[in-house]
Amino acid sequence: MSTANTASTANSLSVEDLGSAAQRDRRKRILDATIELASTGGFDAVQMRAVAERADVALGTLYRYFPSKIHLLVSALGRELERADVALRDKPVPGDTAAERVIHVLKRTTRGMQGDAHLTEALTRAFMFADASVQAEIHTVGMLLTQMMTRAMHPEQTDLTDLTDTDVAIARVIGDVWLSALVAWVTGRSTAPETAQHMETAVGLLLRD
Repeated sequence: MSTANTASTANSLSVEDLGSAAQRDRRKRILDATIELASTGGFDAVQMRAVAERADVALGTLYRYFPSKIHLLVSALGRELERADVALRDKPVPGDTAAERVIHVLKRTTRGMQGDAHLTEALTRAFMFADASVQAEIHTVGMLLTQMMTRAMHPEQTDLTDLTDTDVAIARVIGDVWLSALVAWVTGRSTAPETAQHMETAVGLLLRD
């Protein structure tokens, strides 16, 4: 059983619970401002000074929360995935098999991302540019995707500590393939239908009954 993996998931997703209410509110305002700017002008529109002004925080405060624009945007990607995850918990995921349920989750999440091309371009570019200094934020994104995939694979399990190492490994690979497919769409190397087909093929190969 992979209790270590799920423990690290819980730890990585508890960032919003840290600090005072004022600190959490400040962090939320910063990420809200980042997403608003990215939605209007993509990656280039997200400038640290503009984010600070829109979030009504000092520039130095912004840098204490997020050392760089890449940290900021990858954190925003994590926030968007967390929102998608919460929305998916509200009702059962349709599908008779693990593959069908995972494909449903991926398609719904992808449609949400593709619905705001500027924002998706900004978030995926940041993810592509991220280096080792953004390791914690990248880890959070990966763990969120893993959580979404494993919940779709095993909706009957309320305790993620019951997952096997194989379950987690498959979910991680699916998450990596999804991010890669999203990058291909953003950069014009694939169309939306091609992206969907690519994901269905990958999930079908990984989750054969």
